[in-house]
Amino acid sequence: MTIQRAKLLFLVAGIYGLAVVVPLFFLEDKIGELDPPPITHAEFFYGFAWVTVAWQIVYLMMSRDPVRFRPMLIPAILSKVGFATSTFCLCLLGRLAARNLLLPSVDLVLAALFIWAYIALRRHPA
Repeated sequence: MTIQRAKLLFLVAGIYGLAVVVPLFFLEDKIGELDPPPITHAEFFYGFAWVTVAWQIVYLMMSRDPVRFRPMLIPAILSKVGFATSTFCLCLLGRLAARNLLLPSVDLVLAALFIWAYIALRRHPA
């Protein structure tokens, strides 16, 4: 992976993430309707949303200088794999509908691309 491709990867990841996460701020009631019961601990819901927005900003920052921010790929990979693994496990346990597997599947693809970028970028001097 070239530096230019890494820049594009992180730019796309950040924009995609914002496009997916920002609507959550307006969907608390709808989520409760589609997947009862309603959200009872809004602080966790909005806390998750804000932490996720913050990570999208990190990806956008990484798109400016991926070699400099290469160490941030370790927690970035963990966040993508962690979300996907949790969601897949919840689905296997019957606690989550299969329709909820699309976004974590995208996160697994991004995790794989982040791993590729982490390995490829080590060749470039900081």
